[in-house]
Amino acid sequence: MILMAIRTLSTETVRHGHRRSPMRGNVKAALVFFVVVGAILLGLRFAMPFYAEWKLRHASDAKATKGTITVAVDNWIGYFPLCSPEMKKAMRSSGWNFRCEDDEADYPKRMKRLKDKDIRFAVATVDSFILNGAPVNFPGVIPMVIDQSKGGDSILARKDCVANLNALKGRVDIKVALTPNSPSHHFAKVAASHFGIPELLPPKDRTGRLVETNGSKEALKKLLSGEVCVAILWEPDVSRALADKNIIKLLGTEDTERVIVDILLVDPDYADKNSETVMILLSHYFTVLKFYRDNNDLLVKEIISETKDADGKKFTEEAVRAMLKGVEWATLADNAQKWFGIAAPGGKADEGLYATIDSTVRILRNNKDFARDPIPDGDPSRLTRSQFIRELSAKAATGFIIPSKGEVATGASLGAKFAPLNDSGWKALREVGALKIEPITFRSGTADLTIAGKTEIDQAVESLKHYPKFRILIKGHTGMVGDPAENKVLSQERADSIARYIMATYGIDEHRLRPVGLGSSEPLARLPEEQCSETRCERAYNYRLPRVEILLVAEVY
Repeated sequence: MILMAIRTLSTETVRHGHRRSPMRGNVKAALVFFVVVGAILLGLRFAMPFYAEWKLRHASDAKATKGTITVAVDNWIGYFPLCSPEMKKAMRSSGWNFRCEDDEADYPKRMKRLKDKDIRFAVATVDSFILNGAPVNFPGVIPMVIDQSKGGDSILARKDCVANLNALKGRVDIKVALTPNSPSHHFAKVAASHFGIPELLPPKDRTGRLVETNGSKEALKKLLSGEVCVAILWEPDVSRALADKNIIKLLGTEDTERVIVDILLVDPDYADKNSETVMILLSHYFTVLKFYRDNNDLLVKEIISETKDADGKKFTEEAVRAMLKGVEWATLADNAQKWFGIAAPGGKADEGLYATIDSTVRILRNNKDFARDPIPDGDPSRLTRSQFIRELSAKAATGFIIPSKGEVATGASLGAKFAPLNDSGWKALREVGALKIEPITFRSGTADLTIAGKTEIDQAVESLKHYPKFRILIKGHTGMVGDPAENKVLSQERADSIARYIMATYGIDEHRLRPVGLGSSEPLARLPEEQCSETRCERAYNYRLPRVEILLVAEVY
């Protein structure tokens, strides 16, 4: 009894011997209860959207999506293929949700986002990357060149003010309108440096000679109104300005090489850990780029549908075509051979990207943007990542790359499907080489194949099995004797005969073949032993002239 009393008493006292109020304890318990319940409800409130998204994803086709790839861009027309409906569709086919995010050319913010890994891909011009990437230790590497401006940026003037670039020298009364930190601004730096015209970049002082504008359209207005004498614009405003008879072009990027060069950037860590994803993105991009080169009218139509001008209005077809004239896209072959210095077997290559980086640094230093070379160790290769172009080029050289629209990727099958090409499409293909074959024989004066001729074609088709992605160009030739028109008809008939035999016997897709009759228009070069004036030499030469070539040709990505 005494022990129970002591136990009861102890439960009603605190450590210091004070008695606890039962009511106060109940209030505290209630408060704790409500706090816990409130926290749970608040947590549910925040968790519900994530749960709803998870539920929707796993109940839809999105459950197979590997994730989202975001590329920071601006509205330069050269970036359209990268951000096009075709590109999004292609990436979706590989399991990726792909989107471009327009940051209105805020390059410092773009570089910071890349550094913070908020994004893993971004686009930039070489000059903007160096200028804005240097302060944050260059947060990206360059896996490919996208394009270069070829008329997209121009220096324009009122003809009653100056007639040419030289006329600007010494003029302290000239007002110049430009958009600061834009590619056009860099173009002005280039011209000022190369031609010794500091007047193109007047100081930002009280004289008001430098008129900074928010975009090309505003600079255009000031030029047309006569408020400024010179303006640096980009398309479509260049074309709009030149429609005025009082405006002349002093210099355009169509007259330059490697001045305004657009590049793709990728976070180096991401490139290391996700090289396969980078390869997929670049593979799809070059395939989409080729698709639009082959379907230019569709490109124009989609640009009109998907983009708007500074006033939020759709571009006219005339404006779009003017803008497209100002951009020169870099194909996979261009990237390899012109920019990254990767030569095809027996060919030459140019390290154009390194040269562009070096020349851009010189321009920026001349303009006092940097006191010294900002590139680590002064080595431009520290900013590039050529492995992806190298690997894609190797695949393209053997005919293996992500297929174009309408094509089916197959192994060594002869039954691969190919998209149809028009005349210009066939002319744009690059020649890989002619198959080594003995002369394919026909019955004299006809297009009827002999048994020996068919056997020779069969042997050629055995070689074709190793190159399932190349198209086939069949060239028919005749000798120099006879009527040229009739010779051409006969050569066409023989080329057609071979094409029919290949399609009927091996099921090769008709769109993969192109028979062409050239008659005597492309005679062979004479061999040394055929260059004498004797009859035997002439006879030997004429014997080689009638022939059919089977050439492999490839898409230019």
